[in-house]
Amino acid sequence: MKASDAIENTARQTGADGPAAVNAKEINTPPGPTWPAPLTDAALHGVAGEFVKRLEPHTESDSAAILFQTLAGFGNTIGRTAFFSVEADRHYANINVVLVGDSSKSRKGTSWGQTFGLLSRVEPTWQRPGSGLSTGEGLIWAVRDPVEKQEPVREDKVITGYQTVIVDPGVSDKRLMVMEPELARLLQSARRDGNTLSAVFRQCFDTGHLRIANKNSPVTSTGAHVSFIGHITKQELIRTLTETESANGFANRILWIGAKRSKELPEGGEAHLVDWTDIETRFKAALAFAKTYGEIRRDDEAKELWRSIYHDLSAAKPGLFGAIIGRAEAYVVRLSLIYAVLDCSDCIRPVHLEAALAAWRYCEDSARYIFGASLGDSVADEILAALRDAGASGLTRTEISDVFKRHRTRAELDRAFALLVENGLARRTAETTNGRTGERWFAK
Repeated sequence: MKASDAIENTARQTGADGPAAVNAKEINTPPGPTWPAPLTDAALHGVAGEFVKRLEPHTESDSAAILFQTLAGFGNTIGRTAFFSVEADRHYANINVVLVGDSSKSRKGTSWGQTFGLLSRVEPTWQRPGSGLSTGEGLIWAVRDPVEKQEPVREDKVITGYQTVIVDPGVSDKRLMVMEPELARLLQSARRDGNTLSAVFRQCFDTGHLRIANKNSPVTSTGAHVSFIGHITKQELIRTLTETESANGFANRILWIGAKRSKELPEGGEAHLVDWTDIETRFKAALAFAKTYGEIRRDDEAKELWRSIYHDLSAAKPGLFGAIIGRAEAYVVRLSLIYAVLDCSDCIRPVHLEAALAAWRYCEDSARYIFGASLGDSVADEILAALRDAGASGLTRTEISDVFKRHRTRAELDRAFALLVENGLARRTAETTNGRTGERWFAK
């Protein structure tokens, strides 16, 4: 079987649900037309998948929420150890996950408790996740290097030289798991003029070397290993995520996960009665394995598989959705690295890459559901909505201007029209009325 065929087969699989729990009432709320399909068996590979399957009957949380938070949490516990090289860049196991629910009843918060309990038993020295961050400076301070300053050396009240003095010892453990259950608050903070949080967040993902180009902020961090988990409703997200945050790469450094309540457990589950010993043992073995490894590469079969899917994976996609999933290759690399380490594998094998691709497909489908066909341009999006409402009759340019009560300039409208045409979402025809030539626009 060809590698590409294997991936297609993986995409068609459906995940195996765990056995029904006693006193569990399934939630039959029909999903939206584009709600992501359930996780496949491929995504539930290895010990992380086994943890999800064993926990699933005893929680109202979404299996996807449990899986991705587990991958993010474990990726943070191993710190700056195993990595995968792409040219001159190193991809470590730190990933960022945001759970997006249709409402506050999506059980986003409860999905983290079991994961944190497991990982804190596996790695007792791991810091409890921090929250409440609102500035880039605060994020750097949480993983800061030693802070030094120059002090004068005096002899008989005369300065004879200078010496370096450590005024703060810094933080020795550069692993930081940020948990933000109210992501809307953080996004609102990041929008304030002069706020550096978005810039530092990007540095955390890209290099782990954190600094602010500001003489009043001398604190830096070298080799920080920062992972992020956030929770938000879809309505809050669309309202608070700005065009700037979408365009500057903040949003595409996040795995957006559609999460909903999986079932009703009026009496709660019985996770406390489950024997987790073997799961904990396997996670501890993976953690110990990671500490002995540096670079991990793909084996020959995984390289062949990667070549077969790389073109489609890296292809540009239109609109806000395309911008949101713009780091598909980087995230598949990091996810495959995490799956390999969890298997204590000295290389990334096809099964790890297939698991990463299956997980990524859920993320991509979630982003499509969350952000839809939005272009991320408020004028173009409003025009497109009006054209779709108009249907086969379309709208003239004058009628479109009236949509905005004529508060948009010709240049703004021209830019929006060009964006719609570029992305294949609208077309225009010329028409003559009373001897004057005009335009009529239609949604495609």
